[in-house]
Amino acid sequence: MLAYRSEGDRSKPVLVLLHGFLGDKHDWQGVLARLSQHFRCIALDLPGHGASPSLEGDPDSSGFQRVVTHILSTLDELKVNRFHLLGYSLGGRIALHLAQHLAKRAPERLLSLHLESCHLGLSNDEERSQRLEQDRLWQQKLLSLPISDFLALWYQQGVFASLNDEQRQKLIQARSHNRPAALASIYLPTSLGHQADLSSQPEQSTLNWHYYVGLQDDKFLALAKAWQAKQKIALYRVPGAGHNVHLAQPEAFCDLLIAQLRIQA
Repeated sequence: MLAYRSEGDRSKPVLVLLHGFLGDKHDWQGVLARLSQHFRCIALDLPGHGASPSLEGDPDSSGFQRVVTHILSTLDELKVNRFHLLGYSLGGRIALHLAQHLAKRAPERLLSLHLESCHLGLSNDEERSQRLEQDRLWQQKLLSLPISDFLALWYQQGVFASLNDEQRQKLIQARSHNRPAALASIYLPTSLGHQADLSSQPEQSTLNWHYYVGLQDDKFLALAKAWQAKQKIALYRVPGAGHNVHLAQPEAFCDLLIAQLRIQA
């Protein structure tokens, strides 16, 4: 089983939460108090994160299906049959694969899908190959540098441009407990270079699809707008937030999420 945190009455509808790379189940601390008033929230530690074991298998092959299997095994152990799903960043990309898996095998299990600042997949093999090469370089840094030095480089990436120095230092301090070898077990296997283009999934699904993005996150705001122009999704733009919407604006994020979940519960 994966490590997890459960909050809320067991009689309420279930919301499963998947954090991003370098995070863990405690990343949802700022929103769980409110969300658990309405839902039974199950926040998982993804493989290689928090108290969960590393992801087994070939580190240079796609691991999305392996992660999906871990998630479903954990939910089965918890006797969770039907659930809403929320994924942030890497957790959102894993949520896309989980939705794809369930659409083929047990579509009744997934009640709705909520994606926060996640990529839908690259459009061609050349882009995927280039991304894999980039991620192999990051993997080398992860395994060779002190974790604090790796994190300092990681949070200089453009997607985190909305962070100020104080916020960046707080994240580095909060993430310094991570185990590099454990992170490496999932980092390359869930690289965007291994992910297929999943942007057409909504047209093949009866689910309600929801996407949450910060107005300060230029890259993912543009991606979300382009996706909405092609697919039937609900798009929520949150002022005062960059890549991590639920961290920057927890109240606004909860307002949006609870409103949609209560409609679909």
